Amino acid sequence: MDIIGSIINEQKEYFASGKTLDVKLRLKYLKAFKTAIKQRESDICTALNADLNKSASESYMVEIGMVLEDLSFCIKHLKKWVKPKRRSSPLAQFPSKSYMLPSPYGNTLIIAPWNYPFLLSIQPLVGAIAAGNTVILKPSRASAATSAIMKELIESVFPQGLAACLYGIDGVNNTILDHKFDYIFFTGGKEIGQKVYRAAAENLTPVTLELGGKSPVVVDETAKIDLAARRLVFGKLLNAGQTCIAPDYIIAHRSIADKLVENIKKYIGKLYPDALNCEYYGKIINERHYERVKKLITGNVVYGGGFDDATHKIEPTVIYPATADDPAMQEEIFGPVFPVLTYTDKNEIFDIINKHPTPLAFYLFTGKKKNEKYILPRVMFGGGCVNDVIMHIATSKMPFGGVGSSGIGSYHGLKSFETFSHYKSILKKSNTIDLPIRYTPYSKLKYKLVHFFMK
Repeated sequence: MDIIGSIINEQKEYFASGKTLDVKLRLKYLKAFKTAIKQRESDICTALNADLNKSASESYMVEIGMVLEDLSFCIKHLKKWVKPKRRSSPLAQFPSKSYMLPSPYGNTLIIAPWNYPFLLSIQPLVGAIAAGNTVILKPSRASAATSAIMKELIESVFPQGLAACLYGIDGVNNTILDHKFDYIFFTGGKEIGQKVYRAAAENLTPVTLELGGKSPVVVDETAKIDLAARRLVFGKLLNAGQTCIAPDYIIAHRSIADKLVENIKKYIGKLYPDALNCEYYGKIINERHYERVKKLITGNVVYGGGFDDATHKIEPTVIYPATADDPAMQEEIFGPVFPVLTYTDKNEIFDIINKHPTPLAFYLFTGKKKNEKYILPRVMFGGGCVNDVIMHIATSKMPFGGVGSSGIGSYHGLKSFETFSHYKSILKKSNTIDLPIRYTPYSKLKYKLVHFFMK
């Protein structure tokens, strides 16, 4: 038997033993995992730097720290989450009790990407373990250093029957989806997501798909331009733009567009001086993605545009005014390129966005609540911010996920537990009374009583 099949069988046996149903055992492993992550923080930072040139501060802020927060939140609330959820019973079922019982799916597969390799591997793993599942994690080969550290961490804490990391196994990408799982959680691009969805459909396996898309930013004429520019530069250049919820392109009101662009240029210079030689400015993950992003730098480049083939770094680049025909507007950028388009009438905003529908994120900068109330309901998107970017992801108290082409399902905090749980609806009927109206033969009186109870 192949090694993947052997691990899956071991996990099936582990799950069938009932060990994962022990909430105390789940908490024991989650606490031990949290301790192990803290002990290996320096090693994780070193790995993220090797893969993506992330600084220790950025690595902790957007990867390690967010994982630890989610772990802490989960450990604090898990005993409450696993309890049956009481529901009222209809009068026709008197006397009875109704409740929903959260139950693990069983053997789960998590397929993680390379851009936030630690965060986007470990956050869903925490949810799966908390819900009582076994887990196979398939991290990205592109982020090799981080994948290797995660494998060491998982093996140091969990028995293989509970959690395993498939990094370093030949042929895993080509064969993993040939196996049957009880739940699949995928984060990555749309094209691979479609393959995962098709493979899952063969076994009627439920899925969560965390994809991407072109996440737009609207900056209206009432926005605080200086602050908007600063926050946009932060969000766009985090991880050198390789963020699924990065502000992909900007739609600015024509009256403030020039001012916005000048402020963006100002903050790029302040936050990332001499970007190609800046030690904390990220690099593009590999040659293929580096060459792809370079080809998007065309049109009215008013800032940046430089690159370094040796380090895979690309200067923060502003294209203004951008057009719908620019290469940067044809696909998700996933790099440090700012196309800035303009509008004068609000309806133009929707015309532009509808060419790239259902983005993973949407960002609106405005000083008027009226504009917020008008625009937000008219754009279909996964989640987002008003007067900020990215930060809606940094909480365990709200779910994160896409819609339409940007994904299916969501997670974080309680939602991670719910995502990896099936809620069984249970009605517990009393044995003391057995109302006869449901039994034949049916009479006119029973007919009237059914109408009385069920209306």
